[in-house]
Amino acid sequence: MPYAATRVHVTCWVICRQSFMIPSTKPCSHVSGLRRIGKGRITLRLSAEGELRIIKSIQDVIRLWKEGADGKIVMVEDAGITTLGPILPKLAGVVCTSGALGSHLAIVTREFSIPALMGTKMETTEDLNQRKVIIQPSDGPDGFLLLSDDN
Repeated sequence: MPYAATRVHVTCWVICRQSFMIPSTKPCSHVSGLRRIGKGRITLRLSAEGELRIIKSIQDVIRLWKEGADGKIVMVEDAGITTLGPILPKLAGVVCTSGALGSHLAIVTREFSIPALMGTKMETTEDLNQRKVIIQPSDGPDGFLLLSDDN
């Protein structure tokens, strides 16, 4: 019988200011000063970390494409995919304030293995553009958007 290798994930628990624990399947690293700023349905049980860019128009996509979208997390209001098409493969994650797990954006991000939060309810009104954020799955069907205070 052939030997089958298995991949083991070590779970790291991050304790945030709101006194809740969030599991991470990423390798443990020192994370301080995180606070939850949003909650939505997670498309994949993967974490993503990167600089948040708010996309409101095709001009924002073109600007990000010219700058370099590698490793960025984008926030969009519409669950459509057409606008993000040119930069999608380079993104670390997507946050959408509308849509659901059956939305076209959710389906395509899963195909690209990009974690996305769909139907995200934001818990802050502060300017988040170009701030460091983390998409983090919960134990259930939801995920959290966390803001690093290290910005």
